[in-house]
Amino acid sequence: MKPLIVKNTGEKIYPTKVICLARTYRKHAEEMKSELPSEPILFLKPPSAIIYSSDDIVIPEISKEVHYEGELAVIIGKGGKNISEEKAYSHIFGYSAFLDITARDLQSHAKSRGYPWSISKGFDTFAPLSEVVKKEEIEDPHNLNIKLWVNDRIKQNSNTKYMIFTIDQIIGYISKIMTLEKGDIIATGTPEGVGEIKKGDCIVLEIDKVGRLENYVV
Repeated sequence: MKPLIVKNTGEKIYPTKVICLARTYRKHAEEMKSELPSEPILFLKPPSAIIYSSDDIVIPEISKEVHYEGELAVIIGKGGKNISEEKAYSHIFGYSAFLDITARDLQSHAKSRGYPWSISKGFDTFAPLSEVVKKEEIEDPHNLNIKLWVNDRIKQNSNTKYMIFTIDQIIGYISKIMTLEKGDIIATGTPEGVGEIKKGDCIVLEIDKVGRLENYVV
């Protein structure tokens, strides 16, 4: 399992889990023809899915349709249970750029039958992550531009201000369900513009002041 690497210090942090959110941007929910949630929708990725910038994203043989989803990730620095929204930021270590790679055909198949869809999210290499930037370097995590290119073509261009749940709300909600531990990753969801990737594609994700990812698909 790969650790998280802190920018400029080289410090290594080992996550116990990767917690992801679905439908946290209104326009993404609309493009997926899904209702807006009244509370965060959670799913998990295994830490074994983590790779770094410049590592390859591997399309599994059993999937014929794989999608990119660019996201802001929150890295937990201090664990806790039942964390209040007022104290949520004291539990944050920093932030990263995150790619939620999804086998969309496998997810759609599972959804149509009412099955869990962890398989569509959990393949090795399906969680590219940039170096971690400490929270003190980010003035406002709710006003960060998110841009993603596939083969130099802009595909996603949004801002974290459009998330329907704030980071303190997200941490408060998650910690009521499961204990958060140091190094845990919370992927806050993707804006509109998701789409398919194929072998040979180059994906670049940039989040202002947070980080940059560049990964090839093989």
